[in-house]
Amino acid sequence: MILPRRARPFLFALFALLGTLPAMAQPALPSEDVKAGRYDNGKMWTFEYPPVEYLAETYDFHPDEAWFERARLSALRIIGCSAAFVSPNGLVVTNHHCVRSRVSQVSRPGERLLDDGFYATSLDEERPIPGYYADQLIAIEDVTDEVYAALEGAQTDAERAAARDEAFAAVTERLRAAHGGEDIEVQVISLYQGGRYSAYVFHRFHDVRLVAAAELQAGFFGGEWDNFTYPRYAVDFAFLRVYGEDGKPLSTEHYFGWSEEGVEEGDLIFVIGNPGSTSRQATVAQLEFFRDVLVPHTLRFLDDRLAAFRDFYAEHPEEGEAMGIRNTIFSLSNSQKAYSGRYDALHDPVILARRADAERQFREALEADPNLRAEYAGLFDRIAEIQAEKRAMGPAYGAFRLLENPRFSSAALRRAVAAHRYLKRKAAGASDEAAAELRKALLGVRDFPADLERRVLAARLRDFATYFGPDDPVVREALGGRTPEEASETLLEGSALATAERTRQALEAGTLTTDDPALRLAAAFMPRYEDFRSAFAGLTAREGTLAAALGRARFAVYGTSVPPDATFSPRLTDGIVKGYVYNGTLAPAYTTFYGMYDRYHSFGPNSDWNLPERWLNPPPSFRRSTPLNFVSTADTIGGNSGSPAVTPDLKLVGLNFDRNIEGLSRDYIYLPERGRNIMVDVRAIREALDVMYDADRIVLEVTTGRLAGTEAEADAILGQ
Repeated sequence: MILPRRARPFLFALFALLGTLPAMAQPALPSEDVKAGRYDNGKMWTFEYPPVEYLAETYDFHPDEAWFERARLSALRIIGCSAAFVSPNGLVVTNHHCVRSRVSQVSRPGERLLDDGFYATSLDEERPIPGYYADQLIAIEDVTDEVYAALEGAQTDAERAAARDEAFAAVTERLRAAHGGEDIEVQVISLYQGGRYSAYVFHRFHDVRLVAAAELQAGFFGGEWDNFTYPRYAVDFAFLRVYGEDGKPLSTEHYFGWSEEGVEEGDLIFVIGNPGSTSRQATVAQLEFFRDVLVPHTLRFLDDRLAAFRDFYAEHPEEGEAMGIRNTIFSLSNSQKAYSGRYDALHDPVILARRADAERQFREALEADPNLRAEYAGLFDRIAEIQAEKRAMGPAYGAFRLLENPRFSSAALRRAVAAHRYLKRKAAGASDEAAAELRKALLGVRDFPADLERRVLAARLRDFATYFGPDDPVVREALGGRTPEEASETLLEGSALATAERTRQALEAGTLTTDDPALRLAAAFMPRYEDFRSAFAGLTAREGTLAAALGRARFAVYGTSVPPDATFSPRLTDGIVKGYVYNGTLAPAYTTFYGMYDRYHSFGPNSDWNLPERWLNPPPSFRRSTPLNFVSTADTIGGNSGSPAVTPDLKLVGLNFDRNIEGLSRDYIYLPERGRNIMVDVRAIREALDVMYDADRIVLEVTTGRLAGTEAEADAILGQ
């Protein structure tokens, strides 16, 4: 259930209050009837442990090493998302929403590429994206023994962390040298919560250029309302190109061919990408902490900040557009809806009962083996004790959530934190070098626009009042009997830390003192904040050590039959194209462009289902019956956006771009009877390229592999 916006502030405040209290009794669980499923931990298979036996048993499909290699080398990891090579000339396809901030980044003065779309009609027009890159996984090495050897003898959490970091650095240096150095990135991946370690060797491509992107209104059709829902009608695609060191399109041996036939209901597909993170191997005690503290507190934070950014953008659209505030709003909204789904999942007694049954089976397996029982005794109880300690910190967790985050938290308050540390260290006689670093950090805090700063500061002051209560000394200092909005105005009027320029002037003049209102507030909360940070970090480190031991135990019991939690590293998951029952009716396996136009005509041009101008009067040859979006049971999550969906013969049939609302429980459990991943169909992408955008150059390349330098050259070839 997604709450109406007007209802959320009250309910999230209630969640926050409940999160500070002892866990309340949940509805009685039908534990004798609810059992864990074989694949509750999902099907996010790693390439170092390919599910050969599972695929043979389930689908009578027998891929060889060459199949897995081609699948791995054809897929890419890009910043925050996934992608794939789709031609031998470095052409890459991904989701529009994965690159929409980059579309804004490469827009020139007077252009509105995010709204109008972009297509480079020649190679020369493909626009370099500064600071962007794409990673291709070229090798994997099991380094578990190497890491474990480094950890031997470490007694404390700090010693273990230092030894682990040294081992990772040694592995990275060795493998970078072995694979050529400069464009090689090595990432040591912790699998099974530290039960195993794999070193992933990536070739990082730094010259990536924008080739084509749909209009925002087509790529994000339905906006926030349709996010995490199905049926869907989004044209969520974009094309990039990787260039080699010679400045020419990269010659790529491995890529996915473009399917002409697409898929039908019942077809087997594979989604290859980089799922971000899951908590499926968390203990029940950890899930209860998520339910009662972490998730509701995060929801309240997201709701308040989303309101602040939306209100600012509504009043200052031009300034907000220049700052990229729309993309920030999309990001916050996406997270808010995702956490709402997590909240619902954690309050589902059936899900908790299944996780409890899985934990019971795991405990029994450990108890049945004398060696495992001796080595791993008491792990669950010790993890539960840590959750109790973390739960006691619930108010501080909510009040200080993302306090120093530069994207969502008050700049003045972040300066107050930095200034407090700077003046304290300076008074204690810190070295000139240390003081200079703290001063640099203080001066490095960038301004928000004044109206946005006022809103996000008020939101933080409201956090203090919500979690600490009206009689707390921090709240009395922060509010002084005023509303958060009034207190925010007063503080910003009176503090030298309100803007970067006033801060610089005060430092140069030596007039920044502890009498500054922002520094008085910092002095009130900083001792508690620093104590909380230290204590929570210590608990997290202890928890990580225990989780790693539990991961080793899990691997000893189940081996690779249970995939590890997602780690934003390359995975392969299987699924069946399949509709499902929802809302008392049936959701179809796929939708068509007819549905997109139906939504437009049903809601009208002043809605989130508006269409870009070119789509309102399509050419007569445009086929509205073309499949647009489709769903499958493949196991995906955030990070899988842009992931190629391919057939058993590795033909591209779609791009993963979302999950349905029922699939938001996948953070904790994989339930294919409920959840679906949502993909944009390659037949829709081709129809849009060919008819709507007249992008013959790209159509030629994805269908034949031939590279045309210009649109005219492509037209000439296609006309043959």
